[in-house]
Amino acid sequence: MKRDDLYDLAAFEVVAKHASFTRAAAELDMSQSALSHAIKMLEERLGVRLLARTTRSVSVTEAGETLLRSLRPALDDIATGVDALGAMRGKAAGTIRLTATKHAISSVVMPLLPKFLAEYPDVQLQMLVDDSFIDIVAMRIDAGIRFGDIVEKDMIAVRIGPDVPLAVVGAPSYFEKYGHPGTPRELSLHRCINYRHLRTSGVFGWEFVEDGRPLQVRVEGPLTFSNSELLLEAALAGHGLAYVYENEVLGHVAAGRLERTLAKWCPNFPGYYLYHPSRRQVPPALAALVAALKYRP
Repeated sequence: MKRDDLYDLAAFEVVAKHASFTRAAAELDMSQSALSHAIKMLEERLGVRLLARTTRSVSVTEAGETLLRSLRPALDDIATGVDALGAMRGKAAGTIRLTATKHAISSVVMPLLPKFLAEYPDVQLQMLVDDSFIDIVAMRIDAGIRFGDIVEKDMIAVRIGPDVPLAVVGAPSYFEKYGHPGTPRELSLHRCINYRHLRTSGVFGWEFVEDGRPLQVRVEGPLTFSNSELLLEAALAGHGLAYVYENEVLGHVAAGRLERTLAKWCPNFPGYYLYHPSRRQVPPALAALVAALKYRP
């Protein structure tokens, strides 16, 4: 195998993973035209079409799927070997690809970044913001951050944050017009702003606690967003009630821009966990990140 073949095969795997030349080029830190040319040359050398391209999409052909079945384990073996060399050096270095929600990154990761980056200058973090629960093994991502109750059992998980309180909020102008709900069940009489998961198309359920038991309430309203920042913006504008993380709105509540309601029914989410696949040798860079983020009550 020629050296260029290995580079181009690795690039093909990244394009197939993202189903996008744009996202793959960003990950590989190269131009889309250079990446497209590399894949074209690889296909010509192999004599088969690996990717089916249209103006709107990229998909893997049958020949490409056949190649990926043997290519991905080989690339994993190479990555493991490189990680083992890093462990022998005892030095945390290299790139960590991390998937997390924006709230997790803002509330847990960002506050610790200055110290971590100063201590480990040879580590690069690629933080992929995604609200859905993606397969980090299939996507070749090193680790993920999600709430503890939804982390898969076959992952190694380390708690990195405290429980996260939730809050129902609305603008003063909204409450002047519609009043406060007395119980979660009265939300059916209110205009609520929903959040929809982009990949699953599911609407986030409003969950409460009543007499120590979970209570889920179906709410309706004129607006649904797949972006939490726009949801909060709509609540600030008085368009309805929003169900959000408490720490995202404390400043607005203190300033009088928002008011809380149903506080005694609002539960806590069970804290963020960093999780990664079980591996015989955890890369030093990932081990350093886990140690830096580990929750210490």
